[in-house]
Amino acid sequence: MTVNDTNSKIEPGQENSRSLILGSAVVLTNGSLAHVDAKTAHGLIRGTERFDIKGIIDHNNAGQDAGEVLDGIRRTIPVYADIDAYIAAAGQKPDYAIIGVALCGGRLDEQWQALVLRIINRGVSIVNGMHMLLDDIPVFKEAARHNNVTIIDIRRPKPFNQLQFWSGKIFSMKIPRLAVLGTDCALGKRTTARMIVEACRKAEIHAEMIYTGQTGWLQGNRYGFILDTTVNDFVSGELEAAIIRCEQEARPDLIVVEGQSGMRNPQGPCGAEIIVSGNIKGVVLQHTPFREFYDATDALGCYLPDIDSEIKLIEMYGTSVIAVTLNGTGGSREELLSYRRTLEKRIGIPVICPIEEPIDKIMPVLQKFILDHGRLPDTTSRAMIKQKEACDD
Repeated sequence: MTVNDTNSKIEPGQENSRSLILGSAVVLTNGSLAHVDAKTAHGLIRGTERFDIKGIIDHNNAGQDAGEVLDGIRRTIPVYADIDAYIAAAGQKPDYAIIGVALCGGRLDEQWQALVLRIINRGVSIVNGMHMLLDDIPVFKEAARHNNVTIIDIRRPKPFNQLQFWSGKIFSMKIPRLAVLGTDCALGKRTTARMIVEACRKAEIHAEMIYTGQTGWLQGNRYGFILDTTVNDFVSGELEAAIIRCEQEARPDLIVVEGQSGMRNPQGPCGAEIIVSGNIKGVVLQHTPFREFYDATDALGCYLPDIDSEIKLIEMYGTSVIAVTLNGTGGSREELLSYRRTLEKRIGIPVICPIEEPIDKIMPVLQKFILDHGRLPDTTSRAMIKQKEACDD
């Protein structure tokens, strides 16, 4: 089963309604709950409108509250050692078990595969966000059939005939849109994007998020696509199509696009296509000041770029960085806030630590961006395009 197969259960326009809920779920982290690899689980602990999260399966943190393990905030989501412990405590099986990690290369090792197979054989459906498509592997497919459960492979590519090619219709879209980009992967871009949307709604600004990764869909966002499963020729078109659909159906005051990876991450650079093909006129840049190397490249010594050069690079694409948000992992609270004060004074735009302090500080610059958006230039010089067309004629 694919994401598209599940969409028929979701009522359009009901993104905040319980009708979005596909069912009860536990999240599998297999001992990694406190590690950055469990970022999918972290997102679901912080909130989802698509599943009713009943617990986390993680033997290293069993007996604790998942929110307290994540960031010290109690969320009344218990952590269980295994699926049997959950069933014994709850008195019933969950509808789904969600694989809550994002592993390099998107593959599940033998230990993970054994865990997933064991849960299928307990009669629980699997939601899989890995590139490794479980429903294509005979042992999983047969186990699911035998136990009358489903496997939802979120990263199954869309059929070719459903993919959209970039059309240029993005230039006719009027609703302000900004992107949350980052200097690296796994540093909280999606979390910050969700927080911005929530802060806007609290301020009675209707904001919608365009998801570009598996967790954004798992959290219940209605509009988006999974970028790293999309054939490269169609990434720009799928982004454009998601923005157009969001504008035409939801008609929000602001569209927030989730970024992926980093502009110069050698493992998979990303960002330019979001800015240019989405005609994104404003960027919130997420940065982690205490990370020396790109994620998972320590042995190669691939240095993370400094924030100033990243801002300059982004703005070379015809957009503006309107705020910076910080991930403080690796430093103390005092070190992070000191860095924030120094950086904000130097670059002259708001710098916010969204986990450590209220994100409401970003609202004045967002409100100004919304008001000014119609007067901001496109990221692509269309006058040059028209001139070229005239020459071609």
